[in-house]
Amino acid sequence: MFQNKHKAQRAQLGFSSIKTIFCYLAPAEGHQWLRSREPPHGSRNPDLIRGVGKFSRSKMYHKRGLWAIKAKNGGAFPRHDKKPVDAPVSVKPPKFYPAEDVKKPLVNKRKAKPTKLRASITPGTVLIILAGRFKGKRVVFLKQLTSGLLLITGPFKINGVPLRRVNQSYVIATSTKVDISGVNVDNFDDTYFAKQTNKKKKKGEGDFFEAEKGRRTSYHRTRKTIRKPWMRR
Repeated sequence: MFQNKHKAQRAQLGFSSIKTIFCYLAPAEGHQWLRSREPPHGSRNPDLIRGVGKFSRSKMYHKRGLWAIKAKNGGAFPRHDKKPVDAPVSVKPPKFYPAEDVKKPLVNKRKAKPTKLRASITPGTVLIILAGRFKGKRVVFLKQLTSGLLLITGPFKINGVPLRRVNQSYVIATSTKVDISGVNVDNFDDTYFAKQTNKKKKKGEGDFFEAEKGRRTSYHRTRKTIRKPWMRR
């Protein structure tokens, strides 16, 4: 009965099955299962075989409405000019080149991240050194420097360990802690431990046998002044 009712409409619209006409006649508020089975939108020029379309170029020219676009723009398709690009500056090649290939160093774009201090290491914690000259000694942790190294001391008067920098990988933290609230370590940083490099001056004939005078500079005197109270502790 349903087929007889919509037979003329099916023939007019060109539907091939009852399922397709259901998809067309399904209302917006209901029959969602029918709407979900609508045939997907395909190409305007389906392929008869691979590479051969159903319609010719002139037929597709009218189907796509290109004639209307052309007529709207005075009988020619609209053109979009490219943005002007500055011409690259020509660099004159050098006349001479090195006989051997010179390797260029790779650019290091890596950013240094601050070293994370272990949770068990806090100011005043007693550490055990695992390697180096003072291996096995117990020292007191004072603070972490900008470079990530730990500033430690024996103190020097007790076990002979002076103010030193050590990597936290070479220490073991113990549960013992010392109160260092009254200790001021603001004067100590990485520049305190850096070595001063002086450029060597060319000696003349008269200065060849003479010893250098004034070897101790203000840099060494400043270090000695800062370190002096710590050597007594």
